Amino acid sequence: MTSVDRPGVELSARGVELVLPGGGVALSGIDVPTVGPGRVLGVAGGSGAGKTLLLEVLAGLRVPRAGRVSVRTAVADGGARTPQTLRYGFVPQDDIVHRALPLRTALEYAARLRGTDPGDVPLVLAELGLAEAAEQPVRTLSGGQRKRASIAIELLSRPRLLFLDEPTSGLDPLTGAQLTQHLLRLAASGVTVVFTTHTPADLHHCDQVLFIAPNGRPGPCGTPAELLRLSPDGTFEALYAVEVPTADGGSRHQHEPAAPAARPRFSPATGRLRQWAVLTGRDLRLLRHDRLTAAITIGSPLIIIAMFALLFRPGAFDPGDPSPAASAMVLFWIAFGAFFFGLAYGLPQICGELAVVRRERRTVLRLWPYLLAKLTVLGPVLLLADALLLVVLRALDRLPSAELSVHASLFVTTALASFAALALGLCCSALVSEPSQAALVLPLLCFPQVLFSGAFVPVPGMAAGGRWISVAMTNRWAFEALGSGAGLEELWRGGGAEGRALLDSYGETFGHPAWVGWVILAGCAVALLVVAWLVLRRRCPASTHRLGEALSTSDGGPGRP
Repeated sequence: MTSVDRPGVELSARGVELVLPGGGVALSGIDVPTVGPGRVLGVAGGSGAGKTLLLEVLAGLRVPRAGRVSVRTAVADGGARTPQTLRYGFVPQDDIVHRALPLRTALEYAARLRGTDPGDVPLVLAELGLAEAAEQPVRTLSGGQRKRASIAIELLSRPRLLFLDEPTSGLDPLTGAQLTQHLLRLAASGVTVVFTTHTPADLHHCDQVLFIAPNGRPGPCGTPAELLRLSPDGTFEALYAVEVPTADGGSRHQHEPAAPAARPRFSPATGRLRQWAVLTGRDLRLLRHDRLTAAITIGSPLIIIAMFALLFRPGAFDPGDPSPAASAMVLFWIAFGAFFFGLAYGLPQICGELAVVRRERRTVLRLWPYLLAKLTVLGPVLLLADALLLVVLRALDRLPSAELSVHASLFVTTALASFAALALGLCCSALVSEPSQAALVLPLLCFPQVLFSGAFVPVPGMAAGGRWISVAMTNRWAFEALGSGAGLEELWRGGGAEGRALLDSYGETFGHPAWVGWVILAGCAVALLVVAWLVLRRRCPASTHRLGEALSTSDGGPGRP
């Protein structure tokens, strides 16, 4: 990459103080020396000293309680530059790339999401020595290759300021040294590089080194040569626990308020419609490349449909010889099957890629296109599963022989029940942190839907607390809408003593039209999607500026990005 006709960025900070939500002071009085284009700043310190927190403050991912972060354009000829030419990049410590996709494909989707040209992917791969691994699935790459792949994603937007959190962590010394050389070449092209590390060998390659003492206090700062001269034994290790006192015994700037964060600005290339299209395409590719997930997605409805066909006896809805109890159970298990389809599809969706969502939120990701892309990909599969369930059961005489409008009503009910369950699954998937936790949540969500649906214990016969809980169960409204659509009350009136007894116990359960249940199910789906959005918004906050987007600059005076 070249830096021709592209302005660089100078970064500095003064008196940074950060307080965590629990009230503890994580950083106190940290000054960051000015680091400009083509320069590398290394931030070192012991575990828990606050290196990552400081990096996040500098990158705008956290707002300090006090202090100022200054970002300025640095143009050699002194001429004016437009802010659209300046971009940020942030590489977290974890290797955050979709592992099921080939490397080139993963980068192409990242480029489209950022509004950059996917044609730049081969060039970026070549710059980082990954050209030969372009067609390999990310999960097959070595540790060093995955680190470089994470860097490659950010380089797609050609950032002029690049933050990296412990890029050599977990790598062997040779691979770590090679990665450091890649960072030096990036800096040589005019990029301002800031990275954290706990590996002393990395610091020899930096232009400036900033140590953070234990408890987030200021440590020594200077060039590697200066710091080694200050070290008691001539090594960086001796400086990890050194605290630099200030004149007043504390932070010189602890009372300086933090500058306000700029309001995020978006470019048209990352609009909601475009993001929805890119994310939908990526989800489809993920489904295609992850064969186990694809097999489960397609196969699980088929297995459940087969079990339902074996469980129910034919003729339960025969008006001449009805089976009232059996007909109620048929409709309940159809409702529960639709619920299970949606829940099982939704639960693994977000928790398995939560780290990716966090990373992309730091760039350009909007949450509504992300959630709607999930619905777009999974929705047709759910509709097909629901339709297949009803068609098979009707062909085997497990459903009433009725007009097309009746079966259309049953399909609308199952579809809405599936979408409400899918929204519930997405909501819970956003709350948990990994797929194993989602697997534990599955039975906890299913049991209440069975117990409080009103099928086994009719709603009129429940205790007061049970009736209130049943109101929140989507399975109850699906069951009641199915019963109304299939005409259970009329069927049971011809079912003798058993039918009359059921009519008495269920009361007005099926007395309302099916569309009432549809409205409630649709409302539940929308409400749960809003909750999922709120949860993701809290767990994956956007930065105070959008990394990868245009940087607001001033005429050289200090300011907050």
